[in-house]
Amino acid sequence: MSDGKPVGIVLVSHSAQVAASVAELAQSLAGGGAEVPVAPAGGTEDGGLGTSAELIAAAAASVDRGAGVAVLTDLGSAVLTVKTLLADGDELPSPTRLLDAPFLEGAVAAVVTASAGADLDAVQAAAAEAYEYRKA
Repeated sequence: MSDGKPVGIVLVSHSAQVAASVAELAQSLAGGGAEVPVAPAGGTEDGGLGTSAELIAAAAASVDRGAGVAVLTDLGSAVLTVKTLLADGDELPSPTRLLDAPFLEGAVAAVVTASAGADLDAVQAAAAEAYEYRKA
């Protein structure tokens, strides 16, 4: 469990609309838990498709409450952009982790788990477990 500070969640998509919609869905499904700071970081600064290091860094700063920031991504270049920011070392709050999880299911698991007061390790584990969700 965390010390009362929530883990922040950043959702990085190539589309601003996708990032915002997944954030809204995840927060809605968290229900009655504690409010979790979630920020979408989708698209580019000019509203196009792609990823933006600046938007990701701003989103991470906006959700940082001191308990860590979990970042989920959709596609390859989003992963590379976050990895580059993490390697730079001073662009993102500490600790920030890129979670290896499916984007939608992982986001829901991360937000629900964070809303229960879990720490960054538990949020990361819950998001990763989303790979196990069977649909057939």
